[in-house]
Amino acid sequence: MNLDNILFGTTNWNDIPTIRHEGEQGYALWRTQQFDNIRVRMVEYSEGYLADHWCSKGHILLCLEGELHTELEDGRTFTLSAGMSYQVVDNAEAHRSSTRIGAQLLIIDC
Repeated sequence: MNLDNILFGTTNWNDIPTIRHEGEQGYALWRTQQFDNIRVRMVEYSEGYLADHWCSKGHILLCLEGELHTELEDGRTFTLSAGMSYQVVDNAEAHRSSTRIGAQLLIIDC
């Protein structure tokens, strides 16, 4: 993969509008920047958040704060704390997120 058509720049994430997405329980706040075909998001999950869907999209996800629980459709579970990440490719392993205490994430995908 090449990163093309992206000029050097900085992002003050506090200046990016927040969009609220309701989960099955709780909510997620997304701040999104699009750089050519790369989507970069700062995402905050509320306490008690549970995603309302299984996701098949590929991501690179870094947990910045809190604790994130990721369940794969095959039943495996993983817990990320601050400083941990995961990566998954498109259409490989459906996953969904939850958190008891809340989490702040950096998510990169196409």
